[in-house]
Amino acid sequence: MKKELAKTYNPKDIEEKLYQKWLDNKYFRATVDWSRKPFTIVIPPPNITGQLHMGHALDNTLQDILIRFKRMQGYNALWQPGTDHASIATEVKIIEQLKKEGIEKEDLGREGFLERAWKWKEEYGGRIISQLKKLGSSCDWDRERFTMDEGCNKAVNKVFVDLYKKGYIYKGSKIINWCPVCHTSISDAEVEHEEKEGHFWHIKYPVVGEEGYVEIATTRPETMLGDTAVAVNPEDDRYKHLIGKKVLLPIVNREIPVIADSYVDMEFGTGVVKITPAHDPNDFEVGRRHNLPEINIMNDDATINENGGKFAGMDRYEARKAIVEELKELGLLVKVEKHIHNVGTHDRCKTTIEPLIKPQWFVKMDELIKPAVEAVKSGEIEIIPDRFNKIYFNWTDNIRDWCISRQLWWGHRIPAYYCDSCGEIIVAEEEPSRCHVCGNTNLRQDEDTLDTWFSSALWPFSTLGWPEKTEDLEYFYPTDVLVTGYDIIFFWVIRMVFSGYAHTGKKPFNKVLIHGLVRDSLGRKMSKSLGNGIDPLEVIDKYGADALRFTLITGNAPGNDMRFYWERVEASRNFANKVWNASRFIMMNLEKAELTKTIDENLLTPADRWILSKANKLVKEVTDNLETFEIGIAAQKIYDFIWEEFCDWYIEMVKPRLYNDQDETKTAALWTLQHVLTVSLKLLHPYMPFVTEEIFCTLQEMTGLKEKDSIMISSWPEYNPDWEFEKDAESIELIKEAVKGIRNVRSQMNVPPSRKAKVIVVSDNERVKEIFTESKAFFAALGMASEVLVQDDKSGIGEDAVSTVIRGGTIYIPFEDLVDIDKEIERLEKEKERLEQELKRVNGMLSNPNFISKAPESKVAEERAKLEKYTDMMKQVMDRLESLKK
Repeated sequence: MKKELAKTYNPKDIEEKLYQKWLDNKYFRATVDWSRKPFTIVIPPPNITGQLHMGHALDNTLQDILIRFKRMQGYNALWQPGTDHASIATEVKIIEQLKKEGIEKEDLGREGFLERAWKWKEEYGGRIISQLKKLGSSCDWDRERFTMDEGCNKAVNKVFVDLYKKGYIYKGSKIINWCPVCHTSISDAEVEHEEKEGHFWHIKYPVVGEEGYVEIATTRPETMLGDTAVAVNPEDDRYKHLIGKKVLLPIVNREIPVIADSYVDMEFGTGVVKITPAHDPNDFEVGRRHNLPEINIMNDDATINENGGKFAGMDRYEARKAIVEELKELGLLVKVEKHIHNVGTHDRCKTTIEPLIKPQWFVKMDELIKPAVEAVKSGEIEIIPDRFNKIYFNWTDNIRDWCISRQLWWGHRIPAYYCDSCGEIIVAEEEPSRCHVCGNTNLRQDEDTLDTWFSSALWPFSTLGWPEKTEDLEYFYPTDVLVTGYDIIFFWVIRMVFSGYAHTGKKPFNKVLIHGLVRDSLGRKMSKSLGNGIDPLEVIDKYGADALRFTLITGNAPGNDMRFYWERVEASRNFANKVWNASRFIMMNLEKAELTKTIDENLLTPADRWILSKANKLVKEVTDNLETFEIGIAAQKIYDFIWEEFCDWYIEMVKPRLYNDQDETKTAALWTLQHVLTVSLKLLHPYMPFVTEEIFCTLQEMTGLKEKDSIMISSWPEYNPDWEFEKDAESIELIKEAVKGIRNVRSQMNVPPSRKAKVIVVSDNERVKEIFTESKAFFAALGMASEVLVQDDKSGIGEDAVSTVIRGGTIYIPFEDLVDIDKEIERLEKEKERLEQELKRVNGMLSNPNFISKAPESKVAEERAKLEKYTDMMKQVMDRLESLKK
């Protein structure tokens, strides 16, 4: 018994089964094959703490579409998977788990904590991978990597040592983002800037040695404890006389200089700025230019340290209140203004970050960034869409040295070792046994770990075996395209680019495809705080992975945000049902057919050639769209073709031939149905892999036209220039125009589909008459015609016939064929009686003075509107009755 499709499409019945089939047959596997051209994508590694969200779903669907498309084109397609260790996020999760057990991180010690961390990774780290599989992601899972696996660790250590030896990595004290809760430095990428309501405190700083003061405005009064200068713009005439003088720092009573620096904006605030080099990145730069002292007044937990005098031990906000109160008592607080400003918070714990001077490890960026700039400028690396070039260059033009050390235990430990005997710092890939300067064997490794982005910056080549010269690296690298959201273009994409050039001498990828965010139906960013996040797994469970994938791609344009609507998911599910049901119908008619792979074109009818031409054109357009990353446009074209042209038109056109065993063109119709369905499934496969796989394999088994065991390894359709049947396309488009006109007429007259009517085509154009004569059978079916006549003029057509104009002619339908006149008169007489009653009622109300004077205005207006409506309806009924009675 031949396999057949189930009566109804249920994704749960097929998705898991088909994915396992693909895994079992190693269809996702890519191995070096120099006879084939490679196509490589590396997955942006999701965090091991991660739960699949809509951003992941969109990003991975886009990648899967590209990789499936290229695989079908014959490329040796590798989608390299893996996960990121996510230092802070993972450490936070483990600490939370420990606290539930009543254990502090420090109780375990570093080794004990890492043991728990690896155990946690083994238990939860693969969760998001299993979720990506539910989405249908066709990664080569045999190659799965982890940013802290042995190979990646080796790559990280080599890069650190190489950059250190070349002078690009150094240790120094600079301003960094400090999280007082997580007790670590964090990157700019992990700082979320939120607009918050705060205040400007205006404070008097007395001028030393003379009457008067300068007025400064600050949003953080507590930091004044660490002020080492006030600055004015050298061009500001208001303050030129003060440059070089000193002011007395209130409360602290420390004399600090007035300096001139063009950093000060004369138009902002008072034009005088307090300079706190240890607590503000801009002040830090000013301080270095003027050799100012750097006074840190905070502990790691954001309490005031001993440099804060009597405020020592206070929380930063507690100290702020106390300082403001004392300024009031001293008469030095001028005023307090409300002020909306951006406040940096740690994206993990939502704590307000504190800029602090700390000894940290940095990567010197001024030279390393140059190849990354040139690569995009020259077009060697293409960013799609190119409007993101501006953002890319804005970041590279304002590059700062990269703080790469983190005060965490989970992560790549910095390969730097300290000799306590002579103070030497030894940077080495392997732990040294002794100090090379003094010979001491008592060495200790740096406690810090590396920023997560340090290892993920190496991802495109470390996953392929670098630093070893592997065959994989030689064959699959540089990769072809990176797919990522615009929210991480700066800190990940650019770091991969400069790292690729620095360590392999090559770009890491040819193109970068930037996509937007998936927002909720109101356009808001999905977040836990808003509670508007939608779980992709919930969508998959309810509607299937194909419906979710198609929803995320339909209407999607590179770089643009999209809104998520449940109605669109339902529409995508309905589309899958449409494809399924159309396929079942075709297969039912193919059951006893004996088809061949090719067909004699002379056997094809104009309708066959029209749909083949349409499908052929679609192949060309979709291929071009996918090559240029217009993935959403291609999806819409496939949808429109399958739903409208193929299902709603062609299948309906051929039904009379399918139901007539004597029709000599039946075989051609069946061959065309099978061929166009196969082409449609292949074009749709990258978007909806599961439903297309099930139908394709069933269709092959039914017809015996075996190509491959899976659609995903079948060949991508190719455009055939010989199949541009323009003459036939013109014919069918004219038929469609006529059918649409007939349907509009019938709809306007409320004619039920079951009522057939004579259709008369009138034209003096021989080609038009030929088209309708050849196509009478399916034109009659589509046009709900009892009979089709084709003639030169209007002879024999009554004056009451309704008509619709087409190119080169007119379609007429006798009025009596559309309407049962006696029944219509009877219906209209009843409608007339009803309207008379309504008009009598409403006129009675509006002629009643009590109603007009006492009823609410809105009620009176409502009745007047009804009078106008019923009067208009009565006129239409009377006109129609008069016409029919004639």
